[in-house]
Amino acid sequence: MALSIRGRLTLWYTAIVLAILVVVSALAYSLLRWSVLQEVDASLLTVARVVAETGPASPDLDWERDVEALMRDFFGPELSRRFFRFLDPRGVPAASARARGGEPLPLTPTARANAARGETTFETLPREGRDDLRLVTLPILERGAVTGIVQVAAPLGRTERTLGRFRRSLLVLVPVGVGLAALGGFTLARTALRPVDEMTRDARRISAEDLARRLERHGTGDELDRLADTLNGMLDRLDGAFAQLRRFAADAAHELRTPLTVLRGHLEVALRAERSPAEYRRALATSLGEVEHLTRLAEDLLLLSRAAAGLPGPRGPVELEPLLRDVARDAAVLAAPGDITVEVAAPTPLAVLGDAGSLRRALLNLAENAVRYTPDGGRVTLALTREDGTASLAVSDTGPGIDPADAERVFQPFVRLETGRVRNPQGSGLGLAIARSIAVAHGGSLDLDRAPEGGARLTLRLPLA
Repeated sequence: MALSIRGRLTLWYTAIVLAILVVVSALAYSLLRWSVLQEVDASLLTVARVVAETGPASPDLDWERDVEALMRDFFGPELSRRFFRFLDPRGVPAASARARGGEPLPLTPTARANAARGETTFETLPREGRDDLRLVTLPILERGAVTGIVQVAAPLGRTERTLGRFRRSLLVLVPVGVGLAALGGFTLARTALRPVDEMTRDARRISAEDLARRLERHGTGDELDRLADTLNGMLDRLDGAFAQLRRFAADAAHELRTPLTVLRGHLEVALRAERSPAEYRRALATSLGEVEHLTRLAEDLLLLSRAAAGLPGPRGPVELEPLLRDVARDAAVLAAPGDITVEVAAPTPLAVLGDAGSLRRALLNLAENAVRYTPDGGRVTLALTREDGTASLAVSDTGPGIDPADAERVFQPFVRLETGRVRNPQGSGLGLAIARSIAVAHGGSLDLDRAPEGGARLTLRLPLA
């Protein structure tokens, strides 16, 4: 079962706090141990210096009782004289120290070498079944020469017991801290995600029939407000897309209903009474024309849908100059009844990556649109140039042009500008919409501006291969 975001945040927060507490506890324990050992070492060094200054100058050993009293003051009543002694420069215990007996303290090679150089050595001596000892080996210097060695040791029992109590305290406090952190993390996550839950509930109440609703902003300008703005922007786009889809469906239904109505009317008239073969032939011919119109409209709708979806399928290099000349020949056939000249203006050989059939259809739609709005005796010009790393296919005419207010509207489906239309009044109004969708599917654009001759110029720009 997948954890919720609240659960994951709580676990992550708890894990991070646990890691922090472990690291901080380890550092605190290490710092405490270092600090306690530093205090023990400082006390040992003080006693060692006192022992060195009050060392046995004669067989009278009363000085040892004074040293023992000093050590008890520093380290507690459990110490005895066996935890300090004198050595000669060679490391041999002094006769006075041997006379009192006691547990010998070791002189390690490291301490002997350091003492020979006049350096003090601190060591920890482990003991089987007893407390470890902290030992200082202090050389006695006179005029730069080592005249003797003093060793003073103290048991670390109290230090270890103090550190043990600290460890046990950490073992109790760290789990308690982790538990409190988990509780606080859960509370924090629940509080922080409460607005998200509210947004989720509001979003669930929004349906395709109620896209006018919007998510509430808290006005704090934080990430949640930005999320609400993003979702509201998405809802705006969805609302616009649904409105466009409804408008498209209504327009498509209207365009399909007209030829269907005409087709049904002709068939009903033909069947209402007995007709001659010639009359039946005329009725069938008229009906066939309407069927062809419906077929073209259905094909245009299918192509527009495919182009809007991205024209799936293989693509390859497409040479644009032969494609342009081929479209110009077809446009010349369409323009022949109106004595319209179709010319190609010195094209530049260029290639793009795409679908040759779709690009031909887009360019042919532009040429047909130019012929449709060009008066008799006019001219339609097709040009191919290179512009800043793109191939520019321009189709211009000498017609009345298009009002700038309609510059974007002409690319909407089923929009037909009757002003200036010269021929083929039965156009579906999908030609420019299909052409722009094909251009966008190829990573390009289709723009409208005014031609130098005063008519309209449609420019299809495509990225070069």
